[in-house]
Amino acid sequence: MILAFDTYYFKDKAKTVCLTFKDWSDSEPTNSYEEIKDGIAEYEPGAFYKRELPCILSLLNKVKREFKYIKAIVIDGFVVLDDQNKLGLGGHLFNQLNSNIPIIGVAKSGFHGNKENVKELFRGESKKPLYITAIGIELETAFKHIKSMHGDFRMPTLLQILDTKTKEKVGNRVDGREP
Repeated sequence: MILAFDTYYFKDKAKTVCLTFKDWSDSEPTNSYEEIKDGIAEYEPGAFYKRELPCILSLLNKVKREFKYIKAIVIDGFVVLDDQNKLGLGGHLFNQLNSNIPIIGVAKSGFHGNKENVKELFRGESKKPLYITAIGIELETAFKHIKSMHGDFRMPTLLQILDTKTKEKVGNRVDGREP
């Protein structure tokens, strides 16, 4: 099974969603899980993982009980932040999982100083790349997996579904603000 995680922040809360799927080319998830956590820390520049990692680990602990084998985890973000191998969210997740599950990061914008540990992926007609990073799996293999994902647009179908699910039904409005 392959798992993909994303988190959306509103007020002092975070909604984390996990989609599961069997094959990289799947057009629909096999299942969806979500959790809302209170008391989320403020964003800390250069240490984003401190905010999101607890959210992912909390939901992952509930989800992974259902699966004998997890082939890979896809996150919205970076695994490695720069050419000196500074770990991003995905790298810290990999370490928390005892380096047992490959992590693939898919980011929508580049990160300065990261040229060697990232591959730019142009999908569909988009002029903007996705930035692929990985740990526990060869970067080229991770790149090919994300490239092979279903969809004709920049974002693979499942990652677009994930993004949408993460933002829906948050508070009284989708964006988390009160009416």
